[in-house]
Amino acid sequence: MATIYEVSKLAGVSLATVSRVMNNNANVSDATREKVTRAMTELGYRPNSIAQSLASNCSNSVGLLVSELQGPFYGPMMSGIETAFRKQSKHVIIAAGHSDEEREQQAIEFLISRNCDGLILHVEAISDDYLIELSKGKTPFVLINRYIEELSSRCIILDNVKGGYLAAKYVLEQGHTDIAYISGPLWKKDAQDRLAGHKQALAEYNLNFNEQLLYQGDFMEDSGATGFQHLHNNAPQFTALICANDEMATGAMATAREYKIKLPEQLSIMGYDNVFFTRHISPPLSTINYPISAMGRMAADWVLSNVYHKNTSPLQTLFEPELIIRQSVLAIPQ
Repeated sequence: MATIYEVSKLAGVSLATVSRVMNNNANVSDATREKVTRAMTELGYRPNSIAQSLASNCSNSVGLLVSELQGPFYGPMMSGIETAFRKQSKHVIIAAGHSDEEREQQAIEFLISRNCDGLILHVEAISDDYLIELSKGKTPFVLINRYIEELSSRCIILDNVKGGYLAAKYVLEQGHTDIAYISGPLWKKDAQDRLAGHKQALAEYNLNFNEQLLYQGDFMEDSGATGFQHLHNNAPQFTALICANDEMATGAMATAREYKIKLPEQLSIMGYDNVFFTRHISPPLSTINYPISAMGRMAADWVLSNVYHKNTSPLQTLFEPELIIRQSVLAIPQ
């Protein structure tokens, strides 16, 4: 295997110059860069990234921990993050925590062991105390969809209370008062906040929240189907159903059709997230836009600014949900 010494000899430059070329240093002329690159190609030289990271204390890699690798929600976030880093010649190492405390901790330890320069964490199960302690270590990190007061400057979040409020308020404005709700797992903060916003809107209309009209799902499509079946068979009659994410709404819609219920004529359904398929199903799903791709890019900007000292757009930590009106919620005739 060729060495850096052989590259410098063939190119007729110093070791330092070869190093500057490999690290994309601007203080190298185009002619010199071309000579070094040509020598590397001729010798088949490939830089040892581990040795480079130890020598420079920079691996040019960023760890990304997400809850799941499947589904329509995380893909846009991962894509936005990877694109932002690739433009800056950085690479992303991805791990999944599956909303499990032990797995999330193992994934974080793995990413740190790979000498990642910084971490982007979408974690749900590990404690605030663990993350506060982690912040005292050598590896900087930013959080997505998690707020900790002591780490507020590195928390990129959506106002989920407002999102839950907007969804319920829109359905109420269409004349619905008997509204069922399929939540996410209520040990998760975002599921709690969306339900809190839902209840806030009901209170503004002087309506009490009926626990019989609540089913706790798990943010997966199957739980939307199971949730609708449970509510249809056991709950008081309802004219509208709000789901805490689009995947559960899709499951509920499919099951409603199995019961020969016409959508939206006999049942209005509202989602949350605005994932890509919501505009293509029938009827197109009214929902709440969760700008997860933009939040992912903002997390990447946080790392680029705080770890690599790059100039980025102004950092934003709080994002706002937006009501997306399509055809799945029908107004009740007055």
